[in-house]
Amino acid sequence: MANFMTGYAAQTYAAMRIVTGFLFLWHGTSKLFGFPMPVPAEAPAAILYTAGPIEMIGGILVMIGLMTRWSAFICSGTMAVAYWIGHGTKGLLPVQNGGELAALYCFVFLYIAARGAGIWSVDAR
Repeated sequence: MANFMTGYAAQTYAAMRIVTGFLFLWHGTSKLFGFPMPVPAEAPAAILYTAGPIEMIGGILVMIGLMTRWSAFICSGTMAVAYWIGHGTKGLLPVQNGGELAALYCFVFLYIAARGAGIWSVDAR
């Protein structure tokens, strides 16, 4: 039973990369354009205009698999900074400080940066 998905490792990795990039880009559009969800009024402009473009452009690049390693590495670093600046000051553990999503994005992007684009990507062509 342990090997039932072995033959689909490349496809599931590609699906994870595509979905992660797709979900991440909407965080950027929210920060930059207020779509699909408006940003809270107390959000600092410096965060909106630095993290927003990284999230939107980085999400698109990771999703389509273009310059994937660098894009994912920059997105991972952005999420590490977001975790420690936005959440880490509120408590040590992610469950205490609300930083689960930032921590998860950080390490998923780090894995993508290490592994590369894989199949179904512009980099693979």
